[in-house]
Amino acid sequence: MSYGLLKGKRGLIFGALNEKSIAWKVAERAVEEGAQVVLTNTPVSMRFGTIEELAKKLNAIVIPADATKVEDLENLIKKGMEHLGGKFDFVLHSIGMSPNVRKGRTYDNLDYNFLQQTLDISAISFHKVIQTCRKFDAINEWGSVVALSYIAAQRTLYGYNDMADAKAMLESIARSFGYIYGREKHVRINTVSQSPTLTTAGGGIMGFNNLVDFADRMSPLGNADALDCADYVITLFSDLSRKVTMQNLFHDGGYSSMGMSFHAMDVYNEGLEYRDVKEDKSKR
Repeated sequence: MSYGLLKGKRGLIFGALNEKSIAWKVAERAVEEGAQVVLTNTPVSMRFGTIEELAKKLNAIVIPADATKVEDLENLIKKGMEHLGGKFDFVLHSIGMSPNVRKGRTYDNLDYNFLQQTLDISAISFHKVIQTCRKFDAINEWGSVVALSYIAAQRTLYGYNDMADAKAMLESIARSFGYIYGREKHVRINTVSQSPTLTTAGGGIMGFNNLVDFADRMSPLGNADALDCADYVITLFSDLSRKVTMQNLFHDGGYSSMGMSFHAMDVYNEGLEYRDVKEDKSKR
């Protein structure tokens, strides 16, 4: 259902890879709500993904850009504004990758060159995007910038590795630049801490399927999926959230406020009592 929340607005969407991507869902919902969008991803990701299909569906263009390279971002922003006929009203940063995770290196055995890449791709790119937008005065007053985060920025979650450090930096950038851009242009900058979501990127994290299951059992409302996240992000792009900025907003079915749920405790106790569990008591 469309509410016309973004009617007449223009947006820039980073990170749509395929139909599993949260950025893909956000782009679809933004257009449904009346916006025009420009899509972007790295040239490598574009070759492996299906972003061109999304562009065709949404009557949008794709401008290749590596968000770690300022010259790419400058070209993207200038061409994006030229195509849309004006400044952006919203920007989504949905970018994250850890070479350490991909190579199976644990947190106590990091490759530091890989760590630098993790931080550059997953967090510093957010600063570069915002700083480049500000340099070109590319975001309208009361515009909105959103980046996707995860609770591992604040809590220790086994297997999330150096991506946790990157997400912590990402959230800090939103606060620091949120003050500057808000004071100058009333531009809002927030992060959304999303439930573990079955995307291509998430699938590379050690034990991710178990993490998804655990979070779902812990959350009173269950995990938020990619489309749920897209709906929430749309509200942050809309004028309904004009005074929300510098926040890390949990969108996780209540997981972030939980200590232990009945379902999770039942399974935990079951695991202690039985070596060969044939009945899943949590689903009684």
